[in-house]
Amino acid sequence: MGNFKKPFFIITIDTEGDNLWSKPKEITTYNAKYIERFQNLCEKYCFRPTYLVNYEMAIDPLFRKLAKKWIKENRAEIGMHLHAWNTPPLHRLTEDDFYNQPLLIEYPVDVMRQKLEFMTRLLEDTFEVRVTSHRAGRWGFNETYAKLLVELGYKVDCSVTPGISWERVRGGPNYKGFPTEAYFVNLDNIRERGKSDLLEVPVSIVYIYSYFVERLFAISEKLAVTIGNKLSAISSPKLTWLRPKRNNLKYMLRLLDRAISMKWTYVEFMLHSSELMPGGSPRFKTQEAVDKLYHDIEALFRKSNPHFEPATLSEFYQQFCDKTLS
Repeated sequence: MGNFKKPFFIITIDTEGDNLWSKPKEITTYNAKYIERFQNLCEKYCFRPTYLVNYEMAIDPLFRKLAKKWIKENRAEIGMHLHAWNTPPLHRLTEDDFYNQPLLIEYPVDVMRQKLEFMTRLLEDTFEVRVTSHRAGRWGFNETYAKLLVELGYKVDCSVTPGISWERVRGGPNYKGFPTEAYFVNLDNIRERGKSDLLEVPVSIVYIYSYFVERLFAISEKLAVTIGNKLSAISSPKLTWLRPKRNNLKYMLRLLDRAISMKWTYVEFMLHSSELMPGGSPRFKTQEAVDKLYHDIEALFRKSNPHFEPATLSEFYQQFCDKTLS
């Protein structure tokens, strides 16, 4: 899948307001107080996260102060994450946009462009850095969106979730059948590889089989999948994100094992900043739950550290381009 000495370990954090799953009328950003613990853990294992920042976090004084320091010291990267319903300029699309949370791709093209331009200026002026990485809010991405990103000079996107359909989320995209590895996007069909300047770096999401079957991937992917499918009646494969969800650590570790044995180009970890705060998300409601989350994250980082190279999204883009063109 890749031809690097080691795969890259990419950490992406959707940096946004508190518990947006609850559809709050007023968005708070208390989770900014909890991000430094995560940053410190990344640095313990020499990883540099990419914080994909939306509007309310870009104007939060504490996060701005912390992130500017991390960027200046080359300890993190800032990219864009855009939630259309509260990003200026406001444009009413439904009876209650804060409840319905419309995707950016639902808006007229000129409004899409205005919101993207606003967020790009805000991030670059605030953090005093060129912003070239991006993830769509609520995973809502399409060809129009991709073309606008290219117009604005973005180089890398990570909105694709292979094997996942978001059609029930206000008619969002269906990413089933999309590539699982990085590829330059065809701007007329984002499912396909093309010759644009925009590199798509899909989140690491694959079917994970039993321990026995997973060991076969080191021998033959075709053999492993064939045997895994035959055994699926006994032990169904689990669609696994490199994203902690309270009870999926063993599957994430098997995903890392497969990435190492099959010499993938990269793996991409994702999480929301609000999940780092007790009560900031539906999954991690208590301090105990957040501490368990950190236990799982550290287990991933500990296993990954000797086998992967750290990279932010933009660093991976440069490495990928250098390898492709060499």
